[in-house]
Amino acid sequence: MASSSSDAKAAAIQAEAFPDGTTDFVPLRGKKYDLRKHIADQPITAANWYKHVNWLNTTFIIFVPLVGLISSYWIPMRTPTAIFAVAYYYFAGLGITAGYHRLWAHTSYKAALPLKIFLAAAGAAAVEGSARWWSRDHRAHHRYTDTEKDPYSVRKGLLYSHIGWMVMKQNPKRIGRTDITDLNEDPVVVWQHRHYLKSVITMALIVPTAFCGLMFNDWLGGFVYAGILRIFFIQQATFCVNSLAHWLGDQPFDDRNSPRDHVITAFVTLGEGYHNFHHEFPSDFRNAIEWWQYDPTKWFIWTMKQLGLAYDLKKFPHNEIEKGRLQQLQKKLDQKRSTLDWGIPLENLPVVSWDDFVSESKNGKAWVAIAGVIHDVGNFIADHPGGKGLISAAVGKDATAIFNGGVYDHSNAAHNLLSTMRVGVLRGGCEVEIWKRAQSENKDVATVNDSTGQRIVRAGTQVTRVSQPVATADAA
Repeated sequence: MASSSSDAKAAAIQAEAFPDGTTDFVPLRGKKYDLRKHIADQPITAANWYKHVNWLNTTFIIFVPLVGLISSYWIPMRTPTAIFAVAYYYFAGLGITAGYHRLWAHTSYKAALPLKIFLAAAGAAAVEGSARWWSRDHRAHHRYTDTEKDPYSVRKGLLYSHIGWMVMKQNPKRIGRTDITDLNEDPVVVWQHRHYLKSVITMALIVPTAFCGLMFNDWLGGFVYAGILRIFFIQQATFCVNSLAHWLGDQPFDDRNSPRDHVITAFVTLGEGYHNFHHEFPSDFRNAIEWWQYDPTKWFIWTMKQLGLAYDLKKFPHNEIEKGRLQQLQKKLDQKRSTLDWGIPLENLPVVSWDDFVSESKNGKAWVAIAGVIHDVGNFIADHPGGKGLISAAVGKDATAIFNGGVYDHSNAAHNLLSTMRVGVLRGGCEVEIWKRAQSENKDVATVNDSTGQRIVRAGTQVTRVSQPVATADAA
C-alpha cells in the first residue's frame, strides 16, 4: 500500500511538472495576487457581496453608460454626429475583431506595423482592455471552453458569460494557463498595454468628442453619442460573442462544446457569429466560409492584404473543413437513428424449424417467411394496402418471391415496416442463418455500424430485399 501511494505521488508530481508550453500569468504592471485570500474564492453573503463586485469595471460598463443615457434626454442627437458614431463603432469594432481577436489572440494572419498600430488604437476605442489582457483571456477561453478555467464559460450562466465575468471579481490564478510569449515580444501590444489608460481616454473619448466638436460644432453630442453610448453598444456586441454565440444557433462542425453559428450573432458582432466554425478551426482568418455569409472582418482583412498591409492569411484546408462537417452530420444521423425502431436484431432472434413455423401458422399465428426471416404480420393484415386476401394467402409460406416482385416489388418503406415484425430466423434460411451463426461464433461478418455501435441499414440493403434473377437465354 505504501509503495502504491508513493507511486501515485510521484506520478502526480510528474504530471504537474509536465511542460505544456505555458507559464504562470505575470502582470506587466506588477500587481500580485494571493490565491488563498482572493475574494472570488469565498461565498457571496449579505456582508461581503460588495467585495465581490469589480467596481471599476462596473462603473465603466454600467454606471457611465447609464449617465450617458440620462444625458441624452437633454442633449439632442444630430444626424452628422449619429453617422460618425456608427462609423466610429465599426472602426472600434474592427479593432476588436480583426485586431484583438483574429490577429493577436489567434495569429490567423500577420500585419504590417501601420496596420498593427491602427488596430491597437481602434481596439483601445472599444474600451475592452488591452490587446495583451484580452488575447490572454481569449486563449484561455479556447483552451478550456466550458470548464471552470474558462474565464467566461456559458456553463456558469448566460448572464455570467455576457457581463457577469466582467462586473464580478475573478481570481486570475483560477483562469487557465496560456502561452502569450508572442504577445510579450510584440512592441505594439506591450506599448498599448503599458499605456492603456492614456490610449483609452484618447481614442474612446477625446478623439470622437474633438472630431464632432470641430467638424459639426457638437461637442456634447460627440462626447455622449460617439463616445459614451457608442462604447456601451460595442461592448455589449462583443459580449454577445461570449454569451449569444454559445447559446443561439446550430452546431454544424462539433457539438461537444457550446459554440454555435447564427446569422443574428454575426450581424451584431461584425461577423463573429459563426462561432462553431471558429472554435473548430480557430487559426482560420475567416469566421464565415460561404460567400453569402456576413463577415465584414474577413472582408477587411482581405482588403488589407490587397493593400500590402496584411499577409500570411491562414485558411484551414477545405478538405478538413468538409470532413468535420460530414462527421457532425453523421453524428446527428446516428443520434436520430438510435431513436428509431429497426426491429429486433437478427442475432437476437430464435432459430425456428420449418415444421415449427408451419405448425405455429396453423395454430393461429400469422407468420410469413421472407428471405429466411419469420415475420408476424397479424396486426397488419387489415391494413395491408393490397387487401387481406394476398397477405393472408402467404401465411405459413415462404413469401420471398411474392414480396420481391413476384406479385409486387414492395417499396423501401414496406421493407422497413416488415423489419419491425421479426419474430425468428428460419432454420435452413440460407444466408440469414449462416450470418446469425457467424455472429454467435464471433466470426468476421461484414456489417456497417454507426458511432453508437448500431448497425446501419440503408435503403435497398434490408435483409428482406432479394434481387430478382437476371433473365437468361433459356428463360427467354
